[in-house]
Amino acid sequence: MKQSLRQSMAWLHTWAGLVPGWVLYVIFVFGTAAFFQHEIDAWMRPELPAETRVTPRALAAADALLRTRAAGAESWSVSLPTARGGSGLELSWEMPGHDRRHGRHEGPRVTLDPATGAEIPVRETRGGFFLYRFHFDLHFMSVMWARYLVCVAALAMLVAILSGVVTHKKIFTDFFMLRLRKGQRSWLDAHNAVAVLALPFHLMITYTGLATLLFTLMPWAISANFPDRQAFYAATFPQGPERAASGVPAPVAPIGRMIAAARPRWGGALPNYISVANPGDRAGVATLYTARSQWGGGRPDSVYLDAATATRLSSTPSRPGGATATHRVMVDLHTGWFAGYGLRWLYFLSGLGGVAMAATGLCLWCVKRRARLPDPARPHFGFRLVERLNIGFISGAPIGIAGYFLANRLLPATLPGHADWEINTLFILWGGTLVWAFLRPARRAWLETLAAAAALYAAIPLVNAATTTRGLIPSLLAGDRTFAVFDLVMLALAAGFAFTGWTLARHKPRALPARKRRSEEAMA
Repeated sequence: MKQSLRQSMAWLHTWAGLVPGWVLYVIFVFGTAAFFQHEIDAWMRPELPAETRVTPRALAAADALLRTRAAGAESWSVSLPTARGGSGLELSWEMPGHDRRHGRHEGPRVTLDPATGAEIPVRETRGGFFLYRFHFDLHFMSVMWARYLVCVAALAMLVAILSGVVTHKKIFTDFFMLRLRKGQRSWLDAHNAVAVLALPFHLMITYTGLATLLFTLMPWAISANFPDRQAFYAATFPQGPERAASGVPAPVAPIGRMIAAARPRWGGALPNYISVANPGDRAGVATLYTARSQWGGGRPDSVYLDAATATRLSSTPSRPGGATATHRVMVDLHTGWFAGYGLRWLYFLSGLGGVAMAATGLCLWCVKRRARLPDPARPHFGFRLVERLNIGFISGAPIGIAGYFLANRLLPATLPGHADWEINTLFILWGGTLVWAFLRPARRAWLETLAAAAALYAAIPLVNAATTTRGLIPSLLAGDRTFAVFDLVMLALAAGFAFTGWTLARHKPRALPARKRRSEEAMA
């Protein structure tokens, strides 16, 4: 019998959501956490002071340190803290012969107190930046292949959203109906509710995500118009002057003078990053970057100065081309970098809606098909595989992230490779959860992994209070918003996992009547 449009869309919605569903779930989990990337950075570096304003005293100390300890370096880097925190006044440099094959800075790093300029020993961590990168670069695999996988999953997500709207003809009506303890109907209501509530966000975040990785999927426009990718990036994102070392020595201008020379171009805004190429050479170039405050880059992102005299050489165009401006708007919309504190919370809550949408959709597949099995107590291999993967991903990814935060506090701060061991802990707990899901009966595995997630998230504020002086109560009393809110969010997540597990423990599945089961089997 020929299928109707809605039946075809239902089939498309089911499989477009299921096949890449676990990847989509992971993208939503890590991407949602990344909306507060800088705040996570700050929490994972408790040695840094809450005050982020950089004083002239601290800049003078940075100058003195670089001139003495980084003499003869090929480049200097100065990272200034933003209002959102995340880092102190961080200095780094690269000596001749450094290895950058892995694209990561391997040279010395020093962190200073932004107020006093005193050196602060800070634990090694990749903080919220790792969560941000993971949601589109994944891990333990090639970046290019990871982005191909993410792009394909995002395309499937877009198809699933659009087909879902077509399939559920009463989706907006059913949104106002949340029937509890009704088995499959309850799962469908929950799925519809979180999908409809944040539908504009889901469409926006999926489309802009695809737009930011456009040339990963469709590189032919570059190939047709440019000899290689480097030429494309040079034309699209013009860089400043590149000057070869002259061999003529010249002292680097003070950092404070460089900042004063660049601020007028940004309406008085401060830079958040400074790099100096060939410091101590007459041909040295200093590049100062600032965060964009307008969609599309309405003002320049970088200013290029003569490193010796602090006179301006050039800057990025104040009004970029249409293609560049469009790309920046897409990036800004996707990441929420332009957003204030309140709007970032809206992003975060909408992202949690996406997490719930993906999770309920995956669970609904199992709930719906279990009722149709000839023997629900002994499902076939394919069903068991999907069911166990659901447990391993839905519970495992949050458990891994909780382990990531706990490792930051429990591992010795001076441990070599501290940042790598934080990441390893994440994947060890995630992988352990996945293995546990295959070893235990499904219902028991759900209850045990949800209980583990609740316990781990509840432990984070306790461990933070035991290992630092910035626990929940002291942070509330001191007005330390970042640490206080972080701990409160962890407790809220713990309560959410505990409630979910409690609800599941109370649920007693009802056997589907034989007549209804035969009817559904005939329609399938």
